[in-house]
Amino acid sequence: MNANRIVVKLGVTIFSLFLVVLFPMGFVINQIFSGFYYSQVQKQIEQLASRYAAEISASTSSMTVTMIEMMSAFADVKSLVVDAEGQIVANSGVSWRPLNSLIPKEEMNRLASAKAVQIEMVDPVSQERFVASGQPIVSEGRFYGAVYVLSSVDVIDRSLQKVRGSLILSGVGAFFLALGLIFVLSRKLSEPLVRMEKATRRIAKGELDTRVDIPSNDEIGSLAKAINDLAVDLQRYRDTRSEFFSNISHDLRTPMTNLEGYANVLREGLYESEEEKHKYLDIIHDESKRLTHLIQDLFELSKMEEGKISLQMEWIDLTEVVELAIRKVEPKAKHKKLVIRADMPQQVPFVYADGQRMQQVFMNLLDNAIRYTESGSILVEITQAGPGKIVTAVEDTGIGIPEEELPWVFERFYRVEKSRSREHGGTGLGLAIVKQLVEMQGGTVQVSSVPGKGTRFEIILPIGGDSP
Repeated sequence: MNANRIVVKLGVTIFSLFLVVLFPMGFVINQIFSGFYYSQVQKQIEQLASRYAAEISASTSSMTVTMIEMMSAFADVKSLVVDAEGQIVANSGVSWRPLNSLIPKEEMNRLASAKAVQIEMVDPVSQERFVASGQPIVSEGRFYGAVYVLSSVDVIDRSLQKVRGSLILSGVGAFFLALGLIFVLSRKLSEPLVRMEKATRRIAKGELDTRVDIPSNDEIGSLAKAINDLAVDLQRYRDTRSEFFSNISHDLRTPMTNLEGYANVLREGLYESEEEKHKYLDIIHDESKRLTHLIQDLFELSKMEEGKISLQMEWIDLTEVVELAIRKVEPKAKHKKLVIRADMPQQVPFVYADGQRMQQVFMNLLDNAIRYTESGSILVEITQAGPGKIVTAVEDTGIGIPEEELPWVFERFYRVEKSRSREHGGTGLGLAIVKQLVEMQGGTVQVSSVPGKGTRFEIILPIGGDSP
């Protein structure tokens, strides 16, 4: 299996995290149980030792020690009774500490000061370990000796061994269960990514109709949706670019053919009257203007895309800019018997923008409105939207734009009504230029339309700081 596959990396990562959690958890559980068992035994022998010491100190009978030995046997513990000198005077099952042997001096010093002793003892023969609690025998403030109670820790060790065995068994079960879950989870996480990787490679090869199934609503689903959106955008870009080159070839070829043809007619003198000659000259003039406009649009868009266009920013009066743009396009409107109406307040706040570029923006919008409006009127209005924005709208009564095409009208090379594009003219660059110029000056452009009733474009510019 390739170690660089994401399923392996995910599996190793999750499994490592599982082990990091499992081992400390097992250690903590073991410590908890060990502490619990040892503390219980320690508490039990402390209580027994205290009880035996209290009984001896309160009794004057010599049978008391014998009774304590018998009680130790019944309680399954071992016991020692020592006198004030540390000599063992009674022994219940502690074979390695015979009668009359002495308890270590440091222990006796501690017991003589009325303090309990907690120690661990080991049977030298059987190597059995014991925990012991020694309690002083004190009566009327006088130290008489001590009582030791011993309990084997082998029972505890056997109990803990069973607990550890259960923990290990549970850990092994959890290990294999986690291994299966990790494998399933890793495959579930990696398979969509592998499919996306294959899909993106097909898209890179030009198969732009490739789509990825969206498996969920999480980040992986978002990535799949982004890949699908990318494929759609690339396909649309390829289609519009192909159409653009087709249209631009036609739009360049047509004026060039007319220029060449009518220039040849004039050069050869193949005209019958001066009126016909002037007609051919007018055609040559119009086609030259058309060709110049097309080349200028391409040049402007190219400069904007490369970031080489420069703006002359200053405080401008939008009213003057709009009025100048209207005057320049009015002849076209009158030729189609269209009326351009202006609705602008007398006092309009100045905006910080490039006056020439904003005039180009409004002329492009007005030219677009005239081109796609056969009858009716075109309205230009300026309104203030709140304290910080000013809106300039261009609204026509033309053919309108279908709703599904609205999101793409500002894209480069995109043309609405493709079947009628050559009838209405245009290259599909005007609105792309409008959007870029407006956004370069800190504004936004919006469009709304109703097919058959008209279209409205809104240019929203910030008023900015203190205007003059």
